[in-house]
Amino acid sequence: MAATLKLSELISSLSYALDITEGQPEGHGIRSCWIGMHIGQCIGLPPQRLWDLYYAILLKDLGCSSNAARICELYQTDDRSFKQDFKQVGAGLTQMLGFVFKNTGTHSAGWTRRAVSILKVLRHGRAMADELINTRCHRGADIARQLRFNENVARGIQSLDEHWDGSGRPLGLRGDAIPLNSRIALLAQVIDVFHITHGRQAALEQALRRAGGWFDPELVAAFRRVSARPDFWRQLEADDIDQAVLRLEPAQCAVPLDEDYLDEIAEGFGLVVDSKSPFTAGHSQRVGHYADQIAAELELGLERRRWLKRGALLHDVGKLGVSNTILDKPGKLEADEWEAVKRHAGYTEAILGRIEHFAELAWVAGAHHERPDGGGYPRGLSGDAIALETRIITAADIFDAINAERPYHPATPAPQTLDIMRRHLGSAIDPACFAALEQVLRHEGALS
Repeated sequence: MAATLKLSELISSLSYALDITEGQPEGHGIRSCWIGMHIGQCIGLPPQRLWDLYYAILLKDLGCSSNAARICELYQTDDRSFKQDFKQVGAGLTQMLGFVFKNTGTHSAGWTRRAVSILKVLRHGRAMADELINTRCHRGADIARQLRFNENVARGIQSLDEHWDGSGRPLGLRGDAIPLNSRIALLAQVIDVFHITHGRQAALEQALRRAGGWFDPELVAAFRRVSARPDFWRQLEADDIDQAVLRLEPAQCAVPLDEDYLDEIAEGFGLVVDSKSPFTAGHSQRVGHYADQIAAELELGLERRRWLKRGALLHDVGKLGVSNTILDKPGKLEADEWEAVKRHAGYTEAILGRIEHFAELAWVAGAHHERPDGGGYPRGLSGDAIALETRIITAADIFDAINAERPYHPATPAPQTLDIMRRHLGSAIDPACFAALEQVLRHEGALS
């Protein structure tokens, strides 16, 4: 598979997962890359620096899931709508106050508690924002390094929220001290947000208004030249923008994508997913491990096991599109909240399905909540219509969901977890996969 799959195809497709975490319309990262690469070309960047810029922009939101739970806790609000609105806020006091009043305490019980939340933000907002941005930027840079990207890419992600005039975060860098990739990525991001919500003219006006403040004036001037080309906007707004962005990667700098690298990228995006909630730390890794070991017990071949493990690592990538107010809720979910949770399986299939070579994997991973008795979701499949590999992931996923601590229950020892699972054999859990899981746990010493 890796022999015919390009790194740009894989990363650009996975960038859609980062879009939904940020509450942005799908394709935000792709469109930002189109904008930023044209600015980079306009100022004459050589191929290697354009390659670095390309991936710094596609991966700019790599750390975005790491502060989602904290946003919900500090601001008592929905993390995705908070992040979406935050990308449209300027530096003016009126805009900031409007944002605070709109996005604080929306999930508090009653106006009194909401007023307390708003007052807390007004008093400590700067420190709270510093914490959130610092977490996001450093986490994103660390994951980029784990994915083998160089320091130019990692530092471009880490300094995304720095401003030309020194008013940004996390370090308050000023002017040329801010990495060029960060300066271009921030400008491209804001242009896309305002273009998609308010149109071409609004995007240009925002860039000009913030020149010398948020943005490097020379980069704004470059964008002004780029924006004068009608073909720039036509392609940005076209349905095939994904393919156009794939063609922008400097071919002479392309990095080979072998099987080991493909495994590392699956693990890296599994980390992004698990960072969404403190209760899911390590979940994707554990599901990947158990799925691989169950497959070994069932005598699947090594190549198929490797393929399956990638699906297990990415099975919950769709949860990036679910608010932490729901994921971390300690009590019973309301009907609309449960429907929001159920949508994550479809998101997983849609995100992975953007990668042509992942078509089967998308189907297998997206079906991990289907049940043998037909009572699952998203399609209500039953029996042999559910692939063996999906049934393996499901067994591993259910085991870890019960075994590990969650907001609605404490950690459950392995023997009790298996006892709970036995009650659902043949209905929610495939008996053969369960028997293999039991053997795995015995081999690993989790059962006496």
